[in-house]
This record gives sequence, structure tokens and C-alpha cells, in this order.
Amino acid sequence: MMGIGNMIDWKHEVSTRLTGLQLEHTRETEITEELAQHLELRYQELRLAGWTEEQSHRNALAELCEEMLAKELRRVERPMKHPGVVLGEGRKHMLGDFLQDLRYGLRTLRSKPGFTAAVVSLLALGIGANSAIFSVVSAVLFRPLAYQDPNRIAMVWETEMNGAPTLVSPANFVDWGTESDSLSKVAAIRSWDGNLTGIDVPERIQGALATADLFEVLGVRPLLGRTFASDEDQAGRPRVVVLSYGLWQRRFGGDPGVIGRLIKINDIDRLVIGVMPSDFKLPLLSAGIATLQSEIWAPWVMEANYRTRRDLGQLRVFARLKPNITVQQAQAELSLITARQMADSSQHLGVQIIPLHRNLVSEARPALLVLLGAVGCVLLIACANVANLLLAQAAARTKEVAIRAALGADRGRVMRQLLTESLLLSVIGGALGFLLAVWATKVLTALSPDNLPRAEEISVDWRVLAFTLGISLITGLAFGLAPALQMSKIDMCEALKEGGRSSARGFGGRGLRNALVVSELALALVLLIGAGLMIKSLWRLSGVDAGFDARNVLTMRVSLPGARYPEASEQSSFFEQVISRIETIPGVQAAGVASAIPLIGWQNTSPFAIEGRQDLTEPEESHVISPGYFDAMGIPLLAGRNFADRDRKNSPGVVIITQSLARRYWPDEAPIGQRIRLGGDPQEPWRTIVGIVGDIKQSGLDGDPTREYYIPYKQDTWGFTSDLTLVIRTVGDPMSLVALAQDQVRAVDRDLPVHHIRTMEQLRAQSSAPRRFLMFQLTSFGGVALLMAVVGIYGVISYGVSRREHEIGIRLALGAQVADVLRLVFRQSLIVIFVGIAVGLAGAWALTRVMSSLLFGVTATDPITFVGIALLLAAVACLACYFPARRATKVDPLIALRCE
Repeated sequence: MMGIGNMIDWKHEVSTRLTGLQLEHTRETEITEELAQHLELRYQELRLAGWTEEQSHRNALAELCEEMLAKELRRVERPMKHPGVVLGEGRKHMLGDFLQDLRYGLRTLRSKPGFTAAVVSLLALGIGANSAIFSVVSAVLFRPLAYQDPNRIAMVWETEMNGAPTLVSPANFVDWGTESDSLSKVAAIRSWDGNLTGIDVPERIQGALATADLFEVLGVRPLLGRTFASDEDQAGRPRVVVLSYGLWQRRFGGDPGVIGRLIKINDIDRLVIGVMPSDFKLPLLSAGIATLQSEIWAPWVMEANYRTRRDLGQLRVFARLKPNITVQQAQAELSLITARQMADSSQHLGVQIIPLHRNLVSEARPALLVLLGAVGCVLLIACANVANLLLAQAAARTKEVAIRAALGADRGRVMRQLLTESLLLSVIGGALGFLLAVWATKVLTALSPDNLPRAEEISVDWRVLAFTLGISLITGLAFGLAPALQMSKIDMCEALKEGGRSSARGFGGRGLRNALVVSELALALVLLIGAGLMIKSLWRLSGVDAGFDARNVLTMRVSLPGARYPEASEQSSFFEQVISRIETIPGVQAAGVASAIPLIGWQNTSPFAIEGRQDLTEPEESHVISPGYFDAMGIPLLAGRNFADRDRKNSPGVVIITQSLARRYWPDEAPIGQRIRLGGDPQEPWRTIVGIVGDIKQSGLDGDPTREYYIPYKQDTWGFTSDLTLVIRTVGDPMSLVALAQDQVRAVDRDLPVHHIRTMEQLRAQSSAPRRFLMFQLTSFGGVALLMAVVGIYGVISYGVSRREHEIGIRLALGAQVADVLRLVFRQSLIVIFVGIAVGLAGAWALTRVMSSLLFGVTATDPITFVGIALLLAAVACLACYFPARRATKVDPLIALRCE
């Protein structure tokens, strides 16, 4: 009598074997019942013959082989294709097939947890990295600006003789607005910093003076209140301001009652009339480079004599194109207007109109596109690795596929099932990758350089979700197609033979597997070479002599309101008191002030006349400094003397020049004692050159030394002493003296905010921050790519060794030595490695040229980097081959032959 418990076990075993065949429920039940009865009878026979319960169960189950299943299935098989099926039934049949494929795919993945975890981890890493980088690229490059019809908004710049864009003169701005038929409206802004006082702690805020049409040109409405009226940029109108959302929240607690309230900026009362929305951002663009964000806007009252000046470039001009007008048409018209106005002028300026979005992101675009390409390579390597894993798994499923083919499943049906499994893997990997991208995006935002435009807009939104879903599906098809094609072409008769070794041995196509490894190695090499070039660039940049000693130097800026300090003598007196107080702080070695410090990109250029020569010089960089500035910055005095306290307003004018300026204008004579007149203005006094200092890299570490001249701050006639930067050299950590230095400033004037507090080492690091960000990302991606490539080649060689154990065993039995086996394995491996490196070198030679503008002190085809990285990759790949090769030498010939 059959046992009920055993029958349940047999049904479970048979049902498990039939799951992959996706039979109809009735057929599956019939076959399960019959085979379960057969197994129970066989079990009882073995028990009666004296076998133990465990032995009987195991031996009976051993008879449940593919041949028994195939025989039983052929007995009850009925045609799978029905010529008379109507269209609706065909669709139901396809949907049913898909659901069956889906259920079976989930059961298959669940039955191989190790394989599934490995594949999903690879895909999550590749897809997550791509989604994270895409979130940055999407926000910066692809997401529309939060303005009305942003594609019709452009910026207009004047251009110098070399084509470089510069700020616009007031006269040209007025001409473009009144004479252009291509532009519907034109507006201008200029930088305007202000001290916000009268509430809690005083604060320096970044603002902009704007013409009344600014917000109309941009097409934005305020969150609260209103923007400027059309006549509020005229003289005599009340002083009003519009606040940014961030400033409103930070300093006024989001109080709606701020509208109509008077606030004090630079000691002048101004009426708050509006608050802009949270998504409104208006960076101060300077010659195509995004700088600071404006937090407050005030109407700009242009005086009549100012509006006619063409020699004063100060404006950032926004323009809205009329409907159906292209940028090229507007460019042509403005060029004609500018050329006509410049006809009687000694100046030869051009004009350039650039769409606002492109103007905003042009500096960041190359680096972001390089990152997007790099992370795409990581995903391709992950796909190649997964495809190799699937090909390796395919050998174990040949009989399953053969049985399905024997039952009538055509090639398309088999491929559909296998692709469904691949898509399941990619969707699961994509889901985990999306979660990884949410975390990685926050990390990228935190690590991004300060000058990355639109960084505050970076987030994981529906675009990133759609991108993740899209690349998940594409990835699933990419890595699943090759294994599906291979498995759909197996020989059914060979696969169903006992052992089936011959078909399994060659399954997957060695050439295809090797090609995948070649692609992995090539892509990894391209990424590693890109990372190597960036590392070498940063190394060269870190060794650049900027002309000053950045160690232990603290900088902080103090801006004096003109209403409180209207006279230059009052301004210089204030800073004289502050410097003398700071010099008494323990740990301070030297202190001084300057109108601008190195590496911040601030420029003030002016030509000068040289006594005894007729022509003016080229415009050269000028700075106003105090006597202690050179000592505080560690700038060497090469000849002559430094400024002294006696260099005051009523004493003879003096000037100090840099070494490069001396070479440019006095190549064959001593400059000290020569006299120059700043700006060529006859009203300016002659100044005697009293010293020569070393060259400084003002604009950045990657720039050329700047030709400069320095003026004592007590002899300043241009009004720079109202806004100076304190420079303090300390014995120890400069940041430890911030509070003490601030106290000394407030001791002189308690209502003045101290702002832009940074060390020179921070500024130096900030100068190379974009390259460091790109290097970090490329190095990370390169490391991941190298790891994946090593895993890929290890897997391929291990699989090849396992398929050739019988051959290796025979060779060893016939007297082959360990070295012979190593040579056998390495011969095939080295061919793959060297082909991959050759392809990678060619690809890197072509693709790294895109990085040329991002490099410093190294060419895009630097031979040392190419050869060094190639040798490194070859060594690591050979190491990955060694362990499978070593395992091959330990094959026991007797065991290998016995298995056959």
C-alpha cells in the first residue's frame, strides 16, 4: 500500500522538474500523478529488497531523468500550434506565454541565489552609477531654465579683438535696445554687494542693480508683492528692492509682512516690494562663466552722462528674442548696429549673442559629457560581464532547452523565455541601482565644485527614474541577446544523449566569450588612461609656483558703505586702524589689505603712460594694497623697496611693478626710478617705480603669470579703498584666529560685516576643484572597470579550464609538465589580453582628445601615461589568469579520466 506522505514528496519532485516546461495545468497534473505512482512503486520495491529508506528514496529519484520525462511528455503531447486560432485567442495565448515566462523566470532566479546576487550586484552598480551621473547632467545641461520661454532668452556680450566676450558698455546697451528689430526687450544688470544692517548680526549680501525690464525679459513673476515698475530705474524714484526666496527665508523667517518694510542696505533705507519664487535663480554671469547668485535686486538709475559711455564695460545684458527670430539673425543685426556705432571710434569691439542656457553651462559641459561617457563605459563592462556569466550558466541548461524543443517549442519561444529572464535581472538591478543613485547623487552634489552651475537643482526626479527604467530594459536586452541566440541554436539530439559532453563543452562559443573580455579590457583601459591623465594634470597643477606662499594665510573681506565713509581718507583711516589692531593679536606675523587677492578671478585693468614715450601701454592689471601686503602673502621683493607709511596722499606718488611687467616695457633698462601716469589721464600724478616683486598667478593656477602694478592704498584715486580684503599671515592654523580678527574689525565699527572668510590654501584648492572632481570620478570609474575586467577574464579562464579538465588530465597522464599546462592556459589568455589592450590604446588615443581642454601640463596622448596604464592593466590581467592556470596544473589525471 502506497504511503500518503511519500506520494506527496514524489508529486513535489515531479512538479519541480516539470516547472520549466510550462505545461497546461491539466497536462501537468496528469503527468505528475502517473510519474509519482511510478516512483512510489519503485520505492516500495527497493524497500522490500532490503534497501534502507534513504537509499530507496535516492535510487528511485535517480530514475526521474530527462529521458523518462521526455518519454512521458511525448506520450501525452498534443500539437502546440493551432492553425485555426483567431486573433483574440492568439493575443491571449501570447499574454499567457509571457506570464508563464515571467513566473518561471522568477522561480529560476530564486533557485540560484548566488548567481542572481552576482548579476544583480553588477547591474545595480553599473545602472546606479549611470543614473547618478545622469541626475547631474540632466539638471545642469538638459533641464529647461525656470523662465518663460527660456529658449528665447539670450545674453549679449561685447567681444575683444581676439573674440573673447567681455562686459558691455552702457552706450552699446542703449543702442541695442532702441535700434534692434530682433529683440523684443533688453535688460542689464551689474554686480552690487551690500551690507544688510539693522537686524541681528550684519551680513554682506550679493546683489545686482538691474534695469526695470529685467524680470519682464526673463518672464518671471514674484511669489509675493511685485517687481519693478517701468519707471523705477529713473532718478528721483523711491529706493526699492526685491528679495530672493533664500534671503527672505534666512533673514526674515519667511514673514509675508516683509512686503512694505524698510530695510537698511549700505546705511540707506530701501523699501521691500517683492519676493521671488524659490526656483528663481539668477547667477552673475561674467564672460560666459557663472559666478555668484544674486540674493537681492535694486533698480539701477543710470545717469545721462553714463548712458553715453562706450569705454566702460560694466553691464551683463539679457535680451528676449522676438518670435520666429533665430540667434543667428539677432547676431547679424546687432553686429551691424555695433559696427555702425564704432565707425568713428578708435575701439574695434564686436558683439556676440549666446542663448542663456548655453552661456550658463558652457564651462561645465565638457567635463560632464566626459563623465557621462565614462560611466557609460562602466555599464558596458557590466553588461559584458553579465553576458559571460549567462553564457557560463547556459551549459547547465542545455537539456532543459532540448526537452522544450522536443516538445515543439520553436526557436523564438525559447529566446523569449531567456530574454524574459534577462529583463527580470536587469529590472531588479535597475531598481537597486535607482536606490543607489539616490544616495550617490547626494554624494556627488556634496563633492561638486562650487562653480558648478545649477548645482542646487540637482535631484533625482522623474527624468532620472525614466532614464533608469530605459537603460535597465536596454541593458537586459544587450547582455541577454547573445546567450539567448546561442541557446536557441543547440543540437537537440546531442543535448539529450547521456552525458552530452560534446555539446556542453563547446557551448557559448569561445570566440564570443573572448570578444566580450576584449571589450571589457579595452573599455577599462580607456577609463584608466583618462583617470591617469587627470591624476597627472593635478600633480602638475599642485606643483605650480603661484608666486606666493599660501600656507597659514587667512583672508577676509570688509566693505565700507559710502554713506558712512564717503571720503577716501576716512576709508584708509578705517583700514589703518584695523591693520594695527590685528597685528597685536598673538600668532599674527604680518597683516595687510588689497583690492583683490590671487586666484579669485577679479580683474581691474588700465593702461598707463610711460614718461618720455608717446603711446599708452596695453591694459594691465592694477591693485591697491597696504605696505604689509607682500609680507602677509609671501610675495618676494626682487628689487627696490616696499611701500611704507610715508607713502600717503600728499607725498610723491609711487608704484611697484611685477617682474613680467618690467620685462615687457623696460627690457633693456632698469625700471626703478622710471615714472608712469595711470590711465594716461593728464590729471593723474606721475608715479615713480620704487620696487619690483615676483609674478603672481591671479586668475588661476593654470593661467600665465599676470603683468601687474600696485598702488599704495593711501594714494588711491580710483575709489578701491571702500572694499578691501584683509590678508593675515599666522604662526599656526589661520582659521583659529577668525573670531579674534572679526572682533578687531567690530571694535572699529560694530555694524560692519566680515565676509568671504577663507584661507589661501582653500582658494588654491578651489582653483583646481573642477579637475579634482573629474579626477575623482574617473579614478572611481576606472577602478570599478578594472575590477570588473579582472573578474571577467578570471571567469572566462576558469570556465575554459573547467571545460578542458579531461584534456588536461590526458596531457598530464602522457607526461606533460606543470610548465606545459601553464603555457597551454596562458597562451590563449595572453592573446585575449593583448588584443584588448591594443583595442583600448586605439580607443583611448581617439577619445582622450575630448579631454584636452581639461588637462594641464600633459597632452591628451601622453606616452608615459598610455604605456604605464597599459602595463598595469596587463599585469593585473595576467595575475587574474594565473590562479585558474595554477588550478589546472593540480588536475588529477585519474579523476579526470574517470569522469569521462
